[in-house]
Amino acid sequence: MADRYDLRLPALRIRQGEQFIYAFGVDGKRIHDFATVSRVHRDDRALQGYQRPEVLNHIKAIRRYLESSGAMLPNAIVVAFDERVRFETSVTASPVEYVAAGELVIPINESLPEDEKPAWLVDGQQRSAAIRDADLVEFGVAAVGFIARGEAEQRSQFILVNNTKPLPKGLIHELLPSTQGHLPLAYARKQLPAEILTRLNIGNKVAGSPFNGRISTPTVAGGYIKDNSVMKMIENSLYEGALYQYRNPEDGSGDVEEMVVHLNYFWSIVRLTFPTAWELPPTKSRLTHGAGIQAMGYVMDALTDGVPAHRLVDINLPETLRRLAENCAWTSGTWDLGGEQVRRWKDIQNTPNDVKLLTSHLLRALG
Repeated sequence: MADRYDLRLPALRIRQGEQFIYAFGVDGKRIHDFATVSRVHRDDRALQGYQRPEVLNHIKAIRRYLESSGAMLPNAIVVAFDERVRFETSVTASPVEYVAAGELVIPINESLPEDEKPAWLVDGQQRSAAIRDADLVEFGVAAVGFIARGEAEQRSQFILVNNTKPLPKGLIHELLPSTQGHLPLAYARKQLPAEILTRLNIGNKVAGSPFNGRISTPTVAGGYIKDNSVMKMIENSLYEGALYQYRNPEDGSGDVEEMVVHLNYFWSIVRLTFPTAWELPPTKSRLTHGAGIQAMGYVMDALTDGVPAHRLVDINLPETLRRLAENCAWTSGTWDLGGEQVRRWKDIQNTPNDVKLLTSHLLRALG
């Protein structure tokens, strides 16, 4: 077989508004000739890829099924093509104006590395891997493709296609900041908090910034603070607390630079006030635990609401948090939560009730 050639596949071009999708059949054994799995990773702090890691047990189960008699995969694999792929319309007229028959022309270059192939798998990662590994000569599958204008559009489609599936929250949080196009309201609401989280975790230019590399995400495996805990803290502040002052409530945008400065300053004081507790994982410190991150976020809102980032130095936060330290049991001792509620330090849980109890305790201690 030639090193370079065109793979031509009979296809239907279907118009959807101003967009086109292409429905076609292909031997599943050939998908990896032109499509790659773009797994999420970071390169020089920029997010690359968007797929979750292969689930080996799931792939093995699909492979066993495919090798059995009567196997069938009716769900279409979804592929994002780049602009090297083209559609050639046939001369046969279609009975409906929004559908045209023709051929997809996919350039194959067997010498290209994986990340330079002309297509990416948006949905069907495990199925395609199982077909590739199965003891079968060929296995035809249904596929749907679209020609994407860059990786940001591919990420958007990946999130939308997987909207009804249990995608890991951490993966979604990493993808959202660099995703374009329409998103479900729940995801659109999280796009700004996710951008702020990313800046705190891997985009900080401030030396020694408190969250830098400490938030656990799919591409920051060494982090020990749960990304969802930080997301909740940021969201609470954006919509009801100190970060609201930097938002445009009409379009949901915000001054990310000022928000990051505000968060960096407050949480740097937290780290200096509780140095040991800040460096320990949630199992050994309730400060880095979901309950502690959220409760201290509410403390930040109470102390700094309405105070712009450049004025935070004027309100003597170090002295205020030193007073608070006398009432904290982040790593040992007990919490006196009032109303005869005394808890061991590690008995505070990441539940709405415990977050509320801890927040009330800390705010009372502030006087």
